Amino acid sequence: MDESQRSDLRDTARYLRSVRPIDPEEVFEYVEGQPHPGIVKQGLRTLAPELGLVETDEGTFAPAPEEPVPAWRARGADEHVTALPDDHATRLEDLLVERYGAGWPDGDSGDRLRARLREVKEHYLHGGDVEYDDETALAYAVYHLPGYYASVQYVLDDLAKADLLDHHLRVLDVGAGVGGPALGLADYLPDDALVHYHAVEPAAAADVLDAVLEGTGRNVHPTVHRETAEAFDPTGPLDGAAAEGGNDDDAADGWDLVLFSNVLSELADPSKTARRYLDTLAPDGSFLALAPADRNTALGLRGVERALADHSGEDAATVWAPTLRLWPDAAPSDTCWSFDVRPDLDVPGFQRSLDRGERGPDAAPSGGEDREPGDGEFVNVDVQFSYSVLRRDGRRAIDFQPAHDRFARLADSEAHVTDRVNAAAVKLSHDLTEAPGANPLFRIGDGSQVADHFAVLVDEDALNAPLREADYGDLLTFERVLVLWNDDEAAYNLVVDDEVVVESVPVPP
Repeated sequence: MDESQRSDLRDTARYLRSVRPIDPEEVFEYVEGQPHPGIVKQGLRTLAPELGLVETDEGTFAPAPEEPVPAWRARGADEHVTALPDDHATRLEDLLVERYGAGWPDGDSGDRLRARLREVKEHYLHGGDVEYDDETALAYAVYHLPGYYASVQYVLDDLAKADLLDHHLRVLDVGAGVGGPALGLADYLPDDALVHYHAVEPAAAADVLDAVLEGTGRNVHPTVHRETAEAFDPTGPLDGAAAEGGNDDDAADGWDLVLFSNVLSELADPSKTARRYLDTLAPDGSFLALAPADRNTALGLRGVERALADHSGEDAATVWAPTLRLWPDAAPSDTCWSFDVRPDLDVPGFQRSLDRGERGPDAAPSGGEDREPGDGEFVNVDVQFSYSVLRRDGRRAIDFQPAHDRFARLADSEAHVTDRVNAAAVKLSHDLTEAPGANPLFRIGDGSQVADHFAVLVDEDALNAPLREADYGDLLTFERVLVLWNDDEAAYNLVVDDEVVVESVPVPP
């Protein structure tokens, strides 16, 4: 289709989009030369992002719905991810077979993949360097793609519950890696959502990303930019969309969702780079940062969050979730190793294959210790992740401001040691105890704390049970909670006994 035909098709589609569904079998007659309807359909697919159109099951094109994307519960769907879908798993396995052959989990190829995975694990544990070549990218995908696929969907569902995901989304995925978050986003959204997806990924992972993006739906329109986060201009794609003269009149207003998934720890100056991208958000857009639950990357993410939220100016960021700042003009300075935990995934076949693969004669054991094939070293189905959502419109997941005459700030806990006080705080962990019979322990924060704070449930009853029952990120109020200092942990414990009433603050509809 030449430019003259494209112009005819664009004009026709602009007219019909507000009248009725656009049918290639009909509109080909209005295009110069009357090209075959199949060519017209392909032309409409190309123009769909520009014109705000989604392709329907009937093969016609219609405007993307204007209402927000419904959350899982509103769709009657399960509220957790059980597995990486088979079609995504098959695409990854096809890449492995293409590179190494059908016996990829065995012998030299399997040994190399396992060795690379051990290097990656060591990197995240101790901050070492890893060369991200094509083999490392494949190994990384085998181990991490399922968990990242699941993690992003839980945060997206929280945004959807608050009506903060539209059917028409402009998404910028910075450090997109091998595509776990991209696939999770595409699968979370309904089929009638229109997604302009731009990925920034300079490493060999972009080859894996290109391949797995072929498994996204017909209304996901991906573009991969093989540049570093520091070098990429996030305003470029938006300027280009506006220049096309399509339906994106507000394209220059910014991205609806900027995603940094497991990349902040790889940047030389993560706060500075993240700030540059945050500034390109649409006025009602969300900046979502994700990181693994390990201490170094989780604390690094929280450090970036605080740097962005502490930034002054009219575009200053607000922490939407989970580490809410309840007190105006207060900022936290505790360590806050905080992460969410969700149900494990089913073990993907490719992980099981690599874990059970036959080791070659020169295979190096892990950590100098012999490991038996099939012992689970290369199975990773945990869904544990640290995250932060920031916005520029001042919105928070829970709009609650404690009253000074009713609640004590956690920043003032030193003055309340051995006293009973009322407090309001966000639940920022699941039960942290490991010893059998130990009192349940939960990290909490109100956004003012200068030291770590934990709530200890010593005598559970009906009035304080919400501490245990609340989800990660829920806001709780404590009435007559005992404040103690734990010298061993250099932290404050809020002791929840049978004198304490704990209530969960509801999220507004």
